[in-house]
Amino acid sequence: MADAKREIERKYESDDSGLPDLTGVGGVAAVLDKGVVDLDATYYDTADERLAAASLTLRRRTGGSDAGWHLKLPVAPGVRDEIRAPLSDTVPEELAALVRSRVRDAELIPLVRLRSARDVRHLLDADGVLLAEASVDSVTAQRLTRKGGAAQWTEIEVELADDGDPAFLDLVDKRLRKAGVRPSTSPSKLARALEQTSGRGHHGKSKAGRRSKGARPPVTAGDHVLAYLRAQRDVLVELDPAVRRDVPDSVHRMRVATRRARSTLRSFRSVLDRSVTDPIGAELKWLAGELGVDRDQEVLADRLTTALDALPPDLVTGPVRARLASWAEARHGSAHGHLTGVLDSRRYLTLLDTVDTLLATPPLRPAAGKPPKKVLDKAVRKDLATLSDLIGQALDAPPGEERDIAVHEARKKAKRTRYAAEAATEALGKPARALTKDMKSLTTLLGEHQDSVMARRTLRELSAGAQAGESGFTYGLLYGREEARAAAAETELPGLWREITHRTPG
Repeated sequence: MADAKREIERKYESDDSGLPDLTGVGGVAAVLDKGVVDLDATYYDTADERLAAASLTLRRRTGGSDAGWHLKLPVAPGVRDEIRAPLSDTVPEELAALVRSRVRDAELIPLVRLRSARDVRHLLDADGVLLAEASVDSVTAQRLTRKGGAAQWTEIEVELADDGDPAFLDLVDKRLRKAGVRPSTSPSKLARALEQTSGRGHHGKSKAGRRSKGARPPVTAGDHVLAYLRAQRDVLVELDPAVRRDVPDSVHRMRVATRRARSTLRSFRSVLDRSVTDPIGAELKWLAGELGVDRDQEVLADRLTTALDALPPDLVTGPVRARLASWAEARHGSAHGHLTGVLDSRRYLTLLDTVDTLLATPPLRPAAGKPPKKVLDKAVRKDLATLSDLIGQALDAPPGEERDIAVHEARKKAKRTRYAAEAATEALGKPARALTKDMKSLTTLLGEHQDSVMARRTLRELSAGAQAGESGFTYGLLYGREEARAAAAETELPGLWREITHRTPG
């Protein structure tokens, strides 16, 4: 079973390859020599180095205290999550799954072998508590593909102890710089190995470096739409491992990216040929729905738990809290397992491939080559006009199910209008930013109404599942409060919509 560790470290270079005395730096009372450890790591990637291009590293390492398979996922500069699995001859399935959104059907092959003689020092405080591990690594790299180039170098690495204060590394950094030690120009050993074994030299540009520069700035209407769509594709791929690991909020963020991508295809049909994009939009709708199973349950559980916690104890009768917790746990476990299966499915991987193909060879219509302002403004205004009609229908609908449905439809259109304004922001500037902000306020209000509808439905289900003799008082009380929250949203909607329409230029 794989486990995870947050790794916070900094890498350095030194002409004399020495580690200066760090005693006294940031509370370091002692520097303990732990000797030299021999490490032997083989890094795996696709033949076209897709993992390296995304700053991911997958390795099989022997030697040291953590021999096994390690997958490192970037979090921030100098911060990575290291997912570990026991030593085996082949890539563990749990790690292969975490890179599947990038690898797809490509084979993971040995790419580079790194052998390091690591001279380790432990930096301890006055109580003997580990603050960080500093090491001097003498590295030999051998490329296992192509012409099999080789390289050697020495680097200094300082890794913060678990639960340590990152500010400590700033103090160590000042001391190292003062001693003539320089921050490494490569983010990882693998990146440096790829540079130096490719014939480009230490300061050359690796394939990952070239890709990270991205596309040229958008000029035409098509450029702007594709740039926004490309950003959503990148978010989908990047969040895939987090969703599989059940990282908080990852499902929500992935679902939003999916909806943004679908909305882009629908809002800008004057730019992209809908005969090509409509089938992709249908698949994005399917994916958003699958992601919504887990997300909607999570939102409901949080909402109902918060509402229950707000009640005075004497108003909570029967095992309501236990039933709610059991419902939430069972739904989440089932939903997450189902979602993992979706992310492993051929349908999902084909969708990613199809979006990649769309971005590589976009089905552009004549408007795509025009200046962006007029084309994008027209598309945004069309969405806004449709939204206005739906808001009117929601306000005119009688209270009850008919109004609930109308409000929900208006909410979906408000989201689409928001995403269209986001996509057009770079071209349209302040008006698009203002509309995006207004649409966010509107979707928040409409979302409060929809969450109340769903919460009442869940309360009815929980109440119906109660055993004979259990009090239904608390369920009814919560239901009544949810009705009041929905009514408050309905009351606030006309005023908010008037404010938005008055701020929006005609």
